[in-house]
Amino acid sequence: MAENKTVEQQNETLERAILVSVVRDSQEPRQAEEFLDELEFLAETAGITSVKRFMQRLPQPSARIYVGPGKLEEIARYCEENTIDVAIFDDELSPSQTRNIEKALPCRVIDRTRLILDIFMSRAQTAYAKTQVQLAHYQYMLPRLAGMWTHLERQRGGTGTRGGAGEREIETDRRIVRDRISHLKEELKKIDRQMSVQRSNRGSLVRVALVGYTNVGKSTLMNLIAKSEVFAENKLFATLDTTVRKVVFDNLPFLLSDTVGFIRKLPTELIESFKSTLDEVREADLLLHVVDISHPQFEEQIDVVKQTLQEIGAADKPVFLVFNKIDAYTYVKKDEDDLTPATRENMSLDDLKKSWIARANTPCIFISATQRINIDKLRSDLYGMVREIHSGRYPFNNFLY
Repeated sequence: MAENKTVEQQNETLERAILVSVVRDSQEPRQAEEFLDELEFLAETAGITSVKRFMQRLPQPSARIYVGPGKLEEIARYCEENTIDVAIFDDELSPSQTRNIEKALPCRVIDRTRLILDIFMSRAQTAYAKTQVQLAHYQYMLPRLAGMWTHLERQRGGTGTRGGAGEREIETDRRIVRDRISHLKEELKKIDRQMSVQRSNRGSLVRVALVGYTNVGKSTLMNLIAKSEVFAENKLFATLDTTVRKVVFDNLPFLLSDTVGFIRKLPTELIESFKSTLDEVREADLLLHVVDISHPQFEEQIDVVKQTLQEIGAADKPVFLVFNKIDAYTYVKKDEDDLTPATRENMSLDDLKKSWIARANTPCIFISATQRINIDKLRSDLYGMVREIHSGRYPFNNFLY
Protein backbone atom coordinates (compact mmCIF):
# COMPACT_ATOMS: atom_id res chain seq x y z
CA MET A 1 0.00 0.00 0.00
CA ALA A 2 2.82 2.33 0.92
CA GLU A 3 4.57 1.52 -2.36
CA ASN A 4 1.43 2.36 -4.36
CA LYS A 5 1.12 5.64 -2.50
CA THR A 6 4.73 6.47 -3.32
CA VAL A 7 4.12 5.78 -7.03
CA GLU A 8 1.01 7.96 -6.96
CA GLN A 9 2.94 10.79 -5.29
CA GLN A 10 5.66 10.49 -7.95
CA ASN A 11 3.08 10.62 -10.73
CA GLU A 12 1.59 13.76 -9.21
CA THR A 13 4.98 15.51 -9.40
CA LEU A 14 5.57 14.56 -13.05
CA GLU A 15 4.62 17.00 -15.77
CA ARG A 16 1.40 16.05 -17.56
CA ALA A 17 1.61 16.06 -21.35
CA ILE A 18 -0.46 15.53 -24.46
CA LEU A 19 1.08 14.06 -27.60
CA VAL A 20 0.24 15.48 -31.03
CA SER A 21 0.99 14.04 -34.45
CA VAL A 22 -0.05 14.45 -38.07
CA VAL A 23 -0.72 11.21 -39.93
CA ARG A 24 0.37 11.58 -43.54
CA ASP A 25 -1.76 10.09 -46.30
CA SER A 26 0.98 7.53 -46.96
CA GLN A 27 0.95 6.33 -43.35
CA GLU A 28 -1.18 3.63 -41.81
CA PRO A 29 -2.96 4.57 -38.55
CA ARG A 30 -1.23 1.66 -36.77
CA GLN A 31 2.19 2.97 -37.80
CA ALA A 32 1.27 6.44 -36.51
CA GLU A 33 0.24 4.90 -33.18
CA GLU A 34 3.59 3.12 -32.94
CA PHE A 35 5.40 6.38 -33.63
CA LEU A 36 3.46 7.95 -30.76
CA ASP A 37 4.37 4.96 -28.58
CA GLU A 38 8.00 5.91 -29.17
CA LEU A 39 7.25 9.57 -28.43
CA GLU A 40 5.55 8.50 -25.18
CA PHE A 41 8.65 6.47 -24.27
CA LEU A 42 10.80 9.54 -24.97
CA ALA A 43 8.56 11.61 -22.71
CA GLU A 44 8.75 8.97 -19.99
CA THR A 45 12.55 8.97 -20.27
CA ALA A 46 12.44 12.75 -19.77
CA GLY A 47 10.26 12.38 -16.66
CA ILE A 48 6.99 13.42 -18.32
CA THR A 49 3.76 11.42 -18.16
CA SER A 50 1.50 11.51 -21.23
CA VAL A 51 -2.26 11.54 -20.60
CA LYS A 52 -3.79 11.85 -24.07
CA ARG A 53 -2.96 11.64 -27.78
CA PHE A 54 -4.22 13.82 -30.59
CA MET A 55 -3.83 12.62 -34.18
CA GLN A 56 -5.03 14.23 -37.40
CA ARG A 57 -4.74 12.89 -40.94
CA LEU A 58 -3.42 15.53 -43.32
CA PRO A 59 -1.45 15.42 -46.60
CA GLN A 60 1.24 17.45 -44.84
CA PRO A 61 1.45 19.31 -41.51
CA SER A 62 0.15 22.87 -41.66
CA ALA A 63 3.02 25.29 -42.26
CA ARG A 64 1.41 27.73 -39.81
CA ILE A 65 0.06 25.67 -36.88
CA TYR A 66 1.07 22.04 -37.71
CA VAL A 67 -2.50 20.72 -37.31
CA GLY A 68 -5.78 22.17 -38.62
CA PRO A 69 -7.44 25.17 -36.88
CA GLY A 70 -10.30 23.05 -35.54
CA LYS A 71 -7.95 20.43 -34.12
CA LEU A 72 -5.82 23.12 -32.46
CA GLU A 73 -8.94 24.55 -30.79
CA GLU A 74 -9.86 21.06 -29.56
CA ILE A 75 -6.35 20.60 -28.15
CA ALA A 76 -6.48 24.01 -26.45
CA ARG A 77 -9.82 23.22 -24.77
CA TYR A 78 -8.54 19.88 -23.51
CA CYS A 79 -5.34 21.43 -22.12
CA GLU A 80 -7.36 24.13 -20.36
CA GLU A 81 -9.87 21.72 -18.84
CA ASN A 82 -7.32 19.09 -17.75
CA THR A 83 -4.42 21.22 -16.49
CA ILE A 84 -1.88 20.05 -19.06
CA ASP A 85 1.69 21.25 -18.52
CA VAL A 86 3.20 20.54 -21.93
CA ALA A 87 2.15 19.70 -25.48
CA ILE A 88 4.66 17.50 -27.32
CA PHE A 89 4.61 17.42 -31.14
CA ASP A 90 6.01 14.40 -32.99
CA ASP A 91 7.82 16.46 -35.63
CA GLU A 92 10.31 19.29 -35.45
CA LEU A 93 8.35 22.54 -35.41
CA SER A 94 9.58 25.61 -37.24
CA PRO A 95 10.09 28.77 -35.14
CA SER A 96 6.93 30.33 -36.62
CA GLN A 97 4.87 27.18 -35.98
CA THR A 98 6.04 27.14 -32.37
CA ARG A 99 5.10 30.79 -31.83
CA ASN A 100 1.65 30.39 -33.42
CA ILE A 101 0.87 27.26 -31.41
CA GLU A 102 2.08 28.86 -28.17
CA LYS A 103 -0.40 31.69 -28.71
CA ALA A 104 -3.26 29.18 -28.92
CA LEU A 105 -2.33 26.76 -26.13
CA PRO A 106 -2.32 27.45 -22.37
CA CYS A 107 0.76 25.26 -21.81
CA ARG A 108 4.36 24.80 -22.81
CA VAL A 109 5.02 23.64 -26.38
CA ILE A 110 7.96 21.43 -27.32
CA ASP A 111 8.69 19.33 -30.37
CA ARG A 112 10.34 15.94 -30.77
CA THR A 113 13.77 17.49 -31.38
CA ARG A 114 13.63 19.59 -28.21
CA LEU A 115 12.51 16.55 -26.20
CA ILE A 116 15.46 14.46 -27.45
CA LEU A 117 17.85 17.34 -26.76
CA ASP A 118 16.50 17.62 -23.19
CA ILE A 119 17.07 13.87 -22.66
CA PHE A 120 20.62 14.17 -23.99
CA MET A 121 21.22 17.16 -21.70
CA SER A 122 20.09 15.19 -18.64
CA ARG A 123 22.04 12.03 -19.54
CA ALA A 124 25.38 13.49 -20.62
CA GLN A 125 28.01 12.47 -18.06
CA THR A 126 31.46 13.30 -19.41
CA ALA A 127 32.73 16.75 -20.31
CA TYR A 128 32.90 15.69 -23.96
CA ALA A 129 29.27 14.53 -24.10
CA LYS A 130 28.11 17.65 -22.25
CA THR A 131 29.97 19.88 -24.71
CA GLN A 132 28.46 18.05 -27.69
CA VAL A 133 24.93 18.31 -26.32
CA GLN A 134 25.32 21.98 -25.41
CA LEU A 135 26.46 22.71 -28.96
CA ALA A 136 23.42 20.92 -30.40
CA HIS A 137 21.16 22.75 -27.94
CA TYR A 138 22.44 26.20 -28.92
CA GLN A 139 22.30 25.40 -32.64
CA TYR A 140 18.66 24.38 -32.19
CA MET A 141 17.88 27.45 -30.08
CA LEU A 142 19.50 30.12 -32.27
CA PRO A 143 16.72 30.45 -34.91
CA ARG A 144 14.06 30.19 -32.18
CA LEU A 145 15.17 33.06 -29.94
CA ALA A 146 12.47 35.48 -31.09
CA GLY A 147 9.79 35.48 -28.42
CA MET A 148 11.85 33.47 -25.94
CA TRP A 149 12.20 35.67 -22.90
CA THR A 150 13.61 33.12 -20.49
CA HIS A 151 16.95 34.83 -20.97
CA LEU A 152 20.40 33.39 -20.89
CA GLU A 153 22.53 34.17 -17.88
CA ARG A 154 24.31 37.15 -19.32
CA GLN A 155 26.18 40.04 -17.82
CA ARG A 156 25.34 43.52 -19.00
CA GLY A 157 28.30 45.65 -19.97
CA GLY A 158 28.68 49.30 -19.04
CA THR A 159 30.43 51.95 -21.07
CA GLY A 160 31.54 50.63 -24.43
CA THR A 161 28.96 47.86 -24.62
CA ARG A 162 28.60 46.89 -28.26
CA GLY A 163 25.52 48.39 -29.84
CA GLY A 164 24.85 50.80 -26.97
CA ALA A 165 21.84 50.88 -24.66
CA GLY A 166 19.47 50.87 -27.60
CA GLU A 167 20.40 47.42 -28.84
CA ARG A 168 17.46 45.06 -28.79
CA GLU A 169 17.62 42.22 -26.31
CA ILE A 170 16.96 39.63 -29.00
CA GLU A 171 20.09 40.70 -30.88
CA THR A 172 22.07 40.47 -27.66
CA ASP A 173 20.74 36.96 -27.13
CA ARG A 174 21.67 35.95 -30.67
CA ARG A 175 25.17 37.31 -30.32
CA ILE A 176 25.67 35.47 -27.01
CA VAL A 177 24.43 32.19 -28.51
CA ARG A 178 26.66 32.59 -31.58
CA ASP A 179 29.64 33.27 -29.32
CA ARG A 180 28.87 30.19 -27.25
CA ILE A 181 28.49 28.06 -30.38
CA SER A 182 31.91 29.25 -31.60
CA HIS A 183 33.45 28.58 -28.18
CA LEU A 184 31.93 25.06 -27.97
CA LYS A 185 33.13 24.22 -31.49
CA GLU A 186 36.66 25.21 -30.51
CA GLU A 187 36.41 23.09 -27.36
CA LEU A 188 35.24 20.10 -29.40
CA LYS A 189 38.13 20.54 -31.85
CA LYS A 190 40.59 20.32 -28.94
CA ILE A 191 38.92 17.19 -27.54
CA ASP A 192 38.68 15.68 -31.05
CA ARG A 193 42.44 16.06 -31.48
CA GLN A 194 43.02 14.35 -28.12
CA MET A 195 40.66 11.49 -29.02
CA SER A 196 42.26 11.12 -32.45
CA VAL A 197 45.64 10.66 -30.75
CA GLN A 198 44.10 8.10 -28.37
CA ARG A 199 42.67 6.14 -31.31
CA SER A 200 46.00 6.20 -33.16
CA ASN A 201 47.74 4.91 -30.03
CA ARG A 202 45.63 1.76 -30.05
CA GLY A 203 47.74 0.37 -32.86
CA SER A 204 46.26 -1.73 -35.62
CA LEU A 205 43.98 -3.94 -33.55
CA VAL A 206 40.78 -5.00 -35.29
CA ARG A 207 37.95 -2.65 -34.29
CA VAL A 208 34.36 -3.79 -33.82
CA ALA A 209 31.58 -1.26 -33.11
CA LEU A 210 28.11 -1.94 -31.73
CA VAL A 211 25.46 0.09 -33.55
CA GLY A 212 21.69 0.04 -33.56
CA TYR A 213 18.48 1.77 -32.66
CA THR A 214 18.27 3.12 -29.13
CA ASN A 215 17.24 0.66 -26.40
CA VAL A 216 17.90 -2.53 -28.39
CA GLY A 217 20.36 -3.96 -25.85
CA LYS A 218 23.77 -2.82 -27.14
CA SER A 219 25.17 -2.02 -23.70
CA THR A 220 23.92 -5.33 -22.26
CA LEU A 221 25.61 -7.15 -25.13
CA MET A 222 28.78 -5.11 -24.58
CA ASN A 223 28.85 -6.26 -20.97
CA LEU A 224 28.47 -9.91 -22.03
CA ILE A 225 31.13 -9.88 -24.72
CA ALA A 226 33.68 -7.66 -22.97
CA LYS A 227 32.85 -8.81 -19.41
CA SER A 228 32.64 -5.14 -18.48
CA GLU A 229 30.14 -3.05 -16.53
CA VAL A 230 28.81 -0.51 -19.02
CA PHE A 231 25.66 1.24 -17.77
CA ALA A 232 22.56 -0.39 -19.24
CA GLU A 233 18.94 0.59 -18.56
CA ASN A 234 15.54 0.08 -20.16
CA LYS A 235 15.32 3.71 -21.24
CA LEU A 236 16.12 5.54 -24.44
CA PHE A 237 19.66 6.89 -24.81
CA ALA A 238 20.99 5.24 -21.64
CA THR A 239 24.44 5.44 -23.28
CA LEU A 240 25.75 8.71 -24.72
CA ASP A 241 29.49 8.28 -24.31
CA THR A 242 31.38 5.84 -26.50
CA THR A 243 32.91 3.05 -24.41
CA VAL A 244 35.86 1.09 -25.82
CA ARG A 245 37.05 -2.20 -24.31
CA LYS A 246 39.84 -4.58 -25.31
CA VAL A 247 38.48 -8.10 -25.78
CA VAL A 248 40.51 -11.29 -26.20
CA PHE A 249 39.01 -14.45 -27.73
CA ASP A 250 41.43 -17.42 -27.71
CA ASN A 251 44.53 -15.19 -27.78
CA LEU A 252 42.98 -13.02 -30.52
CA PRO A 253 42.67 -9.40 -29.26
CA PHE A 254 40.33 -6.79 -30.71
CA LEU A 255 38.65 -3.56 -29.64
CA LEU A 256 34.88 -3.41 -29.01
CA SER A 257 33.07 -0.06 -28.78
CA ASP A 258 29.54 0.79 -27.66
CA THR A 259 28.07 3.92 -29.27
CA VAL A 260 25.05 6.18 -28.87
CA GLY A 261 21.81 4.66 -30.16
CA PHE A 262 20.10 5.98 -33.27
CA ILE A 263 16.44 6.94 -33.50
CA ARG A 264 13.84 7.95 -36.05
CA LYS A 265 14.09 11.69 -36.84
CA LEU A 266 17.35 12.03 -34.91
CA PRO A 267 17.93 15.81 -34.78
CA THR A 268 20.42 16.98 -37.39
CA GLU A 269 22.07 19.13 -34.71
CA LEU A 270 22.87 16.00 -32.72
CA ILE A 271 24.19 14.06 -35.70
CA GLU A 272 26.44 17.02 -36.50
CA SER A 273 27.76 17.52 -32.96
CA PHE A 274 28.18 13.77 -32.29
CA LYS A 275 30.07 13.09 -35.52
CA SER A 276 33.39 12.94 -33.70
CA THR A 277 31.98 10.42 -31.20
CA LEU A 278 30.78 8.38 -34.16
CA ASP A 279 34.34 8.27 -35.51
CA GLU A 280 34.49 4.96 -33.64
CA VAL A 281 31.85 3.71 -36.10
CA ARG A 282 33.52 5.22 -39.16
CA GLU A 283 36.90 3.73 -38.25
CA ALA A 284 35.56 0.29 -37.30
CA ASP A 285 36.48 -2.80 -39.30
CA LEU A 286 33.19 -4.54 -38.47
CA LEU A 287 29.77 -3.31 -37.28
CA LEU A 288 27.60 -5.39 -34.97
CA HIS A 289 24.15 -4.08 -35.86
CA VAL A 290 21.95 -5.00 -32.87
CA VAL A 291 18.20 -5.24 -33.59
CA ASP A 292 15.30 -5.62 -31.14
CA ILE A 293 13.38 -8.38 -32.92
CA SER A 294 10.52 -8.12 -30.41
CA HIS A 295 9.74 -4.58 -31.58
CA PRO A 296 6.80 -4.45 -34.03
CA GLN A 297 8.69 -2.01 -36.28
CA PHE A 298 12.13 -3.59 -36.17
CA GLU A 299 12.42 -3.53 -39.99
CA GLU A 300 11.93 0.25 -39.97
CA GLN A 301 14.47 0.57 -37.17
CA ILE A 302 16.96 -1.33 -39.33
CA ASP A 303 16.32 1.17 -42.15
CA VAL A 304 16.80 4.13 -39.77
CA VAL A 305 20.18 2.77 -38.67
CA LYS A 306 21.24 2.15 -42.27
CA GLN A 307 20.23 5.69 -43.22
CA THR A 308 22.15 7.17 -40.27
CA LEU A 309 25.22 5.12 -41.17
CA GLN A 310 24.92 6.52 -44.68
CA GLU A 311 24.80 10.07 -43.27
CA ILE A 312 27.98 9.63 -41.22
CA GLY A 313 29.88 7.91 -44.03
CA ALA A 314 29.90 4.37 -42.62
CA ALA A 315 27.49 2.59 -44.96
CA ASP A 316 30.20 0.52 -46.64
CA LYS A 317 31.32 -1.31 -43.48
CA PRO A 318 30.93 -5.10 -43.11
CA VAL A 319 27.87 -5.76 -40.92
CA PHE A 320 26.93 -8.64 -38.62
CA LEU A 321 23.19 -8.46 -37.81
CA VAL A 322 22.45 -9.48 -34.22
CA PHE A 323 18.72 -9.99 -33.61
CA ASN A 324 18.34 -9.56 -29.86
CA LYS A 325 15.44 -10.13 -27.41
CA ILE A 326 14.16 -13.35 -28.95
CA ASP A 327 12.83 -14.20 -25.47
CA ALA A 328 10.40 -11.26 -25.79
CA TYR A 329 9.24 -12.08 -29.33
CA THR A 330 5.47 -12.62 -29.62
CA TYR A 331 3.10 -13.39 -32.48
CA VAL A 332 -0.58 -14.10 -33.11
CA LYS A 333 -1.20 -17.46 -34.74
CA LYS A 334 -3.58 -17.28 -37.70
CA ASP A 335 -6.78 -19.30 -37.77
CA GLU A 336 -6.60 -22.26 -40.13
CA ASP A 337 -9.49 -20.93 -42.22
CA ASP A 338 -7.89 -17.44 -42.54
CA LEU A 339 -6.72 -17.26 -46.16
CA THR A 340 -5.30 -13.73 -46.04
CA PRO A 341 -1.51 -13.43 -46.47
CA ALA A 342 0.51 -13.83 -43.27
CA THR A 343 1.95 -10.64 -41.82
CA ARG A 344 4.90 -10.07 -39.49
CA GLU A 345 2.49 -10.33 -36.52
CA ASN A 346 1.42 -13.84 -37.61
CA MET A 347 4.91 -15.28 -38.03
CA SER A 348 6.51 -17.47 -35.42
CA LEU A 349 10.17 -16.91 -34.59
CA ASP A 350 11.09 -20.02 -36.59
CA ASP A 351 9.11 -18.70 -39.57
CA LEU A 352 10.89 -15.36 -39.26
CA LYS A 353 14.29 -17.03 -39.20
CA LYS A 354 13.42 -18.86 -42.41
CA SER A 355 12.20 -15.66 -44.08
CA TRP A 356 14.20 -12.96 -45.85
CA ILE A 357 16.21 -12.26 -42.68
CA ALA A 358 17.92 -15.65 -42.63
CA ARG A 359 18.44 -15.59 -46.39
CA ALA A 360 19.90 -12.08 -46.48
CA ASN A 361 23.43 -11.50 -47.76
CA THR A 362 24.33 -10.01 -44.37
CA PRO A 363 25.35 -12.66 -41.81
CA CYS A 364 22.97 -12.74 -38.85
CA ILE A 365 22.27 -14.48 -35.55
CA PHE A 366 19.30 -14.65 -33.17
CA ILE A 367 20.05 -14.19 -29.45
CA SER A 368 18.80 -12.99 -26.08
CA ALA A 369 21.44 -10.98 -24.23
CA THR A 370 19.53 -10.94 -20.93
CA GLN A 371 18.77 -14.69 -21.01
CA ARG A 372 22.17 -15.52 -22.56
CA ILE A 373 20.57 -17.51 -25.36
CA ASN A 374 22.93 -18.31 -28.27
CA ILE A 375 25.72 -16.16 -26.79
CA ASP A 376 28.36 -18.88 -27.27
CA LYS A 377 27.42 -19.08 -30.96
CA LEU A 378 27.68 -15.27 -31.18
CA ARG A 379 31.17 -15.36 -29.65
CA SER A 380 32.21 -18.12 -32.07
CA ASP A 381 30.87 -16.27 -35.13
CA LEU A 382 32.41 -13.00 -34.00
CA TYR A 383 35.74 -14.71 -33.41
CA GLY A 384 35.67 -16.08 -36.95
CA MET A 385 34.97 -12.65 -38.47
CA VAL A 386 37.63 -10.88 -36.40
CA ARG A 387 40.14 -13.63 -37.21
CA GLU A 388 39.46 -13.23 -40.94
CA ILE A 389 40.06 -9.46 -40.75
CA HIS A 390 43.18 -9.99 -38.62
CA SER A 391 44.54 -12.61 -41.04
CA GLY A 392 44.12 -10.22 -43.95
CA ARG A 393 45.96 -7.50 -42.03
CA TYR A 394 48.70 -9.76 -40.63
CA PRO A 395 48.99 -12.75 -43.03
CA PHE A 396 52.18 -14.00 -41.32
CA ASN A 397 50.84 -13.71 -37.77
CA ASN A 398 48.48 -16.69 -37.76
CA PHE A 399 50.45 -18.49 -35.05
CA LEU A 400 48.18 -16.60 -32.61
CA TYR A 401 45.36 -19.03 -33.36
